[in-house]
Amino acid sequence: MTAAALLLAAAILVGPGACRALPAVNASKPAVAQPNQDGPDPLAVASALDVFAACLRSGMAVSPAAAASAPLAPPALGGLLTRAAHLLALGADPALAWSAPGGHGNRHLEALLRLTRRSAVSGAALADGVTDLATRTRDDAAAAARAAAERASVLIAGPLGLCYLPAFLCLGIVPVVAGLAGDVLRSGVV
Repeated sequence: MTAAALLLAAAILVGPGACRALPAVNASKPAVAQPNQDGPDPLAVASALDVFAACLRSGMAVSPAAAASAPLAPPALGGLLTRAAHLLALGADPALAWSAPGGHGNRHLEALLRLTRRSAVSGAALADGVTDLATRTRDDAAAAARAAAERASVLIAGPLGLCYLPAFLCLGIVPVVAGLAGDVLRSGVV
């Protein structure tokens, strides 16, 4: 307890200016092997879409809302939001701003592009559609995770069966059959 009090007193005496002299620590995430995916992380896309919808609900215009949510988004979605925000800020047609220059191939990004173009043409509220898209993206990610878990359980069942089946036969079935065969042979039925 006294050591903690001494450290606290030393930190107060040194003051907040001393912490600025320390080098910054790089707290990057460790490299984790990512499974093969067809596009960006669906949960990251969903959270970026939630931020975009929250910005729209707060009263921001589409261009600043897209610019504010782009840094939080995965690279493909972030680039798309940044491009659209810049083009909309310059006064471009919303259909042009929300078009994919090279086609991303990700169905969630394509759905966002369709939704924003439709909203620009019809004047429909964009925030509700973006929220629904984020919910669908999360549901798709949950379904994909469930399917992967079910595939893993099926793939695990084969090797486990190969390991336990011989033991079951040797320790469960063979002694019963041998005991019955011995009783039948001793009785003289055969």
